[in-house]
Parts: sequence; C-alpha cells; structure tokens
Amino acid sequence: MRTCYPGRTAIKAAAMNLVSLGAAFGALAVVFSQGLGSRLVGMDPPPSAEGSHLATLFFSVPIDTYVPLMLFAVLFGLSMDYEVFLLTSVRQAYARSGDNRSAVAEGLGSTGRVITSAALIMVAVFTAFIAYPDPLVKVFGVGLAVAVAVDATLIRGFLVPATMVLLDRLNWWIPRWLDRILPNLSIEGHEEDGGPAEAEPEPVGVGRHARA
Repeated sequence: MRTCYPGRTAIKAAAMNLVSLGAAFGALAVVFSQGLGSRLVGMDPPPSAEGSHLATLFFSVPIDTYVPLMLFAVLFGLSMDYEVFLLTSVRQAYARSGDNRSAVAEGLGSTGRVITSAALIMVAVFTAFIAYPDPLVKVFGVGLAVAVAVDATLIRGFLVPATMVLLDRLNWWIPRWLDRILPNLSIEGHEEDGGPAEAEPEPVGVGRHARA
C-alpha cells in the first residue's frame, strides 16, 4: 500500500475536485451570466439599462472564454493540496491501527483546523479581489472564493470522510502490478509496511572491553 492515492482513492479525489469546480462555475453563472449579483460585486450597469431600475440591479456580464480553463488549473491545485494533506494523515493513522473508520476520524480531527484556517485565509484573499475595479479580477475573486469555501467545508469536511468510511478497505486497494511498480514513499522518511526494526543501543559499559 502507498502513502497517498492508491486505487479508488485517486478516482474519488478527482471526482471531489470536479464538485468544487462545478460550484465555482455555478457561482459565476448566477452572479455574472444571469446577472443576479453583478451589482453586488460592484459592476457598473450597461448604458442601455439606465431606463429601468431592475435592469440596473440585475444585468449580465460576459465572461471570457479562457476564464474557466484558468479557474480549473488554480482550483485543481488548491483542492489537491487539501486532499493530500488530509489523506496523508488518514493513511498514517490507518497504517498504525488498521481500522479504517477510526483512521478517518483521527485524520480529519488532526487536519481539520489547519485546512479550515488555510481556507479562511484564501477566501479572504480572493474576496478582496472583488474590490478591484477590473471585471476580470472580480470574476476570479468570486469563483475562487466560492470554490475554496465549498471545498474546505462541504467536500473535505463531509463528503470525503463519508465516502472513505463507506468504501472501507477499498480506499487502499491497488492492482498488484501497479503496487510492484510504484515506490513505497513515506512523509516521515521511513517505510510504512513493516520495515526492519532499529537495533537498540547497547548500555554504557557493555562493549568490546566488557565482553573480554
């Protein structure tokens, strides 16, 4: 077994990243494409909307075609960062106890505060983008802030632990041929799967001269 992302865990991680990405795209569609929050983020209404009060509050803003691709690249990196941090702790707990349920609880408990704190910092930074007058910066600010908030709370706090408990030992399944190819890595620099025990140091005075 490997430290992170064996078997179905990698598929689950990719699927969870798509959920946070979908939340970001949905927020952009509601706020900018549908125009339900364009005024709230400081966008100026077009000149054609000056005759109607509702048109000055709800107006659509075009989104450049390359924005979804850029959001995908940034969000995938942030989501995988949180995922690796969480699963590394779960994997280490599972290697010690062999109990999947307790390992998930221990891993989530040890990393939950760190992930939440890091996510709050990122959300605050991305929310500050909204105050910038450039519409492109506002689009990135809304999309990234919503995605990070959803990823750190709904996904890493509920969906990932729930699916890991349901999958049980299938979390750590990996084909034998792939298990032989992949190196056995450890975050702490030692083998997880039963490496040789370290030799205990001899007491002081028990050496070559003591045996003579």
